[in-house]
Parts: sequence; C-alpha cells; structure tokens
Amino acid sequence: MVRIAIDAMGGDLSAKAMVKGAVESLKEEGMKLLLFGEEEVLKQELSSYSYDPERIEIVPCSENISIHESPVMAIRRKKDSSLVRGMLAVKNEEADAFISAGSTGAVLAGGQLVVGREKGVYRPPLAALIPTKNGVCLLTDCGANVDAKPEWLHQFAKMGAIYMEEMLQIKNPSIGLVNIGAEEEKGNSLVKAAMQILREDTDYNFIGSVEARDIVEGNCSVVVCDAFVGNVVLKMYEGVGKMLLSEITDTMKHSGPLALLAALLLKKPLKKRLKKFDAKQYGGAPILGLKGLVIKVHGNTDGKEVTTAIKQAKEFAEKKLTKKIAEAIDFKEVEE
Repeated sequence: MVRIAIDAMGGDLSAKAMVKGAVESLKEEGMKLLLFGEEEVLKQELSSYSYDPERIEIVPCSENISIHESPVMAIRRKKDSSLVRGMLAVKNEEADAFISAGSTGAVLAGGQLVVGREKGVYRPPLAALIPTKNGVCLLTDCGANVDAKPEWLHQFAKMGAIYMEEMLQIKNPSIGLVNIGAEEEKGNSLVKAAMQILREDTDYNFIGSVEARDIVEGNCSVVVCDAFVGNVVLKMYEGVGKMLLSEITDTMKHSGPLALLAALLLKKPLKKRLKKFDAKQYGGAPILGLKGLVIKVHGNTDGKEVTTAIKQAKEFAEKKLTKKIAEAIDFKEVEE
C-alpha cells in the first residue's frame, strides 16, 4: 500500500481542490492518502463526497505557509504547518511521497531542509514533462535553481535521463542543452562550460545544443537548463496553449454558420490535439535528488491535476524513482 502525504492547505483553491483531487484518485487501488491541514476545514470538504474512510486520513495541523512568507524562515518556524508536517512524514518513512500546491519557494526549501538531499547532489532540480511534436520531454531545471553551475547542469542531465528511462521506459534517452544556436561557440559561459562536461560523459546520450524550436519538435528526451531559462520555457508553453484555444474559439464564433458546423465536426479531434498543451494532464513536477519523493503542482491547480499528480506519485513510489536516481549515479560527496 503506497502512502501519499498531501499538503491540503496549499494552492489558490487550497482544501477544495486538494480534497476533490484526492477523492477522485481513490479510483486507483493500492494507496492511502494522508491529508495534512485544518481538521474542521477538511472534514467539511470531505462531507461532500462518498469515499472509503479507511483510505483517507486527516492529519490535523495548526499552521499554514503562505506565498508571502520567507520560505526558509517559514519552514524553520512553522513546524506544525501542513507543508512541514507532510514532508516530515516522508522523511520519517510514514509516507512514500508528498504533494503540495503551496509556495514553490517553501516546497523547494522544505525539500532540502526537511526531506534532505541525497549525498553528493549539488542542488535538486524541479523537473516537468512538457508536450512536443513526438510526445513529451522532461524539462529540468524548471524552477529551483535560477543561478546554476556547470556541474549542476551535468547532474540535472543524469537525473533527468534516469527519470525518462524508469518512468517512460525510454531506452538511452537523448539529452539536449538549451542554447541560442547549434554552433559550438554559441552560448554564455555557463552553457559553454556545461557543454564540455556533458560531452566528456560518455555514459549518457548527449546530443549537444537544442534551440527553443528543437524542444517543440521533440528532438531530445531530456532538456537541460538553469531554472531561469526553464521557467520561461515552461510558462511560454502554458501561454501558447491558452492562446491557441482562445484563437480557435474566437475564429469559429465569428466565421458564420459554416464555420460553426465545421467546429462541431472538428470538436473532438481539436480537443484531443489542444489537450497536449494542458499542463494539468501531466501531473506535478518532482524535485529530483532528494532523499524522499516530493512533487510540486501548480498553485492554481484544480482537482484534475491533483488526481493526476497522486497517480503519478504512486507510480514514482512503486518504481522507487528516488532510490534508483541515488543508485544509478556515482555521486561523490559535495562540499558546500
């Protein structure tokens, strides 16, 4: 039985979205959910649903961390917050995974301060699946380390490759480094230095530089960059998806009866195509390189994304992703 801890008070919709997603996920067998948060609020939300009480447990917490607080200070001071308590459950092996839609900064800080890094990991990256012409690729780092070092990008690539091998069964996944051109002389000092390290590591399938258009084409399985670049790429994807949907809808509305008829005929295939740009269907973004499994979902998440993230967490836990990352890479102790 996989035990999944959930920060039920995090996110814009907090308990409403988290509880909805949690109950929906119970269609999946073999897991128990631990909801961390305000007991009365969670009981009230759960009262709207029919569910197996043996598979959902409320863990009362008296505090909550907001997006306006200093992440590190909040983690250190608010020991009874739903975020800290949930992470402690993972650290103490009372839960196999933790999910939160709360402050990204607090989730990242808690991941390192509470759950802890695997020995030898420079900095844990946030890794998200994004759509491509050929399916999906893993974007790492997409939110954790805005300022990075070449050695960090090298580790991001290694951990990303293991993720794709284990979770998507992609054998010898290709790795690309985000750059402004394919030529060797292109890129800033970080990219040039990381490029050399990645080329020298023959254990992985590094294909060199990838430009933004290459990401969309699906030319590689793992896209490596610092979090500044990665977050821009991620938000651009989300924005393009919304724009395409809006443009198609507006065009159909203002193009006469024939266009409306065409829209009805094309509704299902168009919906299927545009679904690729819906970030919610890909679940959350795991923080790679921690001693336990921590997954971050969007702050404006709804029940659908939470359900997907819970199923994702179950699969990660069953396949022992964190353990395989630690075992597969010959990490050496890193001095701070």
